[in-house]
Amino acid sequence: MDPTPTPQSELDEPLPEETPPEPPRFRWPRSAFLLPVVTLLVVAYFIPLPYFVVSPGSAEDVEPLIRVRVHQVYPSKGHLLLTDVYLRPPNLYRALEAWWDPAKSVLPERQVLGPGESPEQEYERALSDMDTSKIDAAVVALTRLTGYPKEHRPGVLVESVAPGAPADGRLFAGDLITAVDGRKVTALAMLRRIIRSTDVGHPLAFTVHAGGKTRIERVAPARVSGLSYPVIGVALVENFPFPLDIESGDIGGPSAGLMWALGLIDLLTPGDLTGGQRIAGTGTIGLDGSVGPIGGVEQKVVAAERAGAKVFFVPADNAQGARSVADHIVLVVVRTYDDAIRYLQAHGGSLTG
Repeated sequence: MDPTPTPQSELDEPLPEETPPEPPRFRWPRSAFLLPVVTLLVVAYFIPLPYFVVSPGSAEDVEPLIRVRVHQVYPSKGHLLLTDVYLRPPNLYRALEAWWDPAKSVLPERQVLGPGESPEQEYERALSDMDTSKIDAAVVALTRLTGYPKEHRPGVLVESVAPGAPADGRLFAGDLITAVDGRKVTALAMLRRIIRSTDVGHPLAFTVHAGGKTRIERVAPARVSGLSYPVIGVALVENFPFPLDIESGDIGGPSAGLMWALGLIDLLTPGDLTGGQRIAGTGTIGLDGSVGPIGGVEQKVVAAERAGAKVFFVPADNAQGARSVADHIVLVVVRTYDDAIRYLQAHGGSLTG
């Protein structure tokens, strides 16, 4: 029996060839694309930029911060507010946010720090400036209200210290010098004579009282171009006629001088200079009572408005910047502390002493 014939079509058809497998394709994992992005975002968060963000700070009532002993005081029913700003180096995100926020400013580092100065050194300088402003405010107020400087207690106050001077880093604003080489100091004129009659390079032992403690500092007078006598590089004022302290905490800078002066005058005089109102302001104070410009006025106006102040005293040179952000607050331009007093007296405030 013949086998079943195979159809011709099946015999003539070639066998299929085996197709070689495709080489495996390399696929980048998603993490490979995300990793650089995440790294960049993390770096942008942690790396500070060479800028400072200036933002509105607090508004502090000055009179509760003033301590007066052995003298009658007359607390106000209203409030005299000093304003400050927050200053900090930002990362990229905070800098971008600040650039878009009209209540904040972004400043290059060089506008905040001195040459070679660290943020920590800038902070110490700001605290020293604040101490000087408190002394200047007290001098202005006491000269107006008492027989100061003719009437004073023994000792001499350091008003400020010149950078790089012999006394720099040894004496500080607010130090009370009570003796030199064991000899008690009774007045400013006496201390000046001692310093100017000392040989250049010969150290003097200053007995200093500050912060409830007494210490000895040795400083050698030096020659300065333009002067015919030795100096130690300090500005000095007579001691106050009664114990007086102003507590400013960690707030730095000289811009609270005007408000310290107004607070002292109000506190030491019968009547209420505020008229029961909430008054804010800023400005340096000179020993002659002049009010000088400050930095960060826009942020300080915003801080005052947030604190509910109805009036803001602004130095003449800062008026334009203050107007750019003021909303529901009355801006009063002042050139001297008397300008501020006259305004308050014309708007419900009184001084009866």
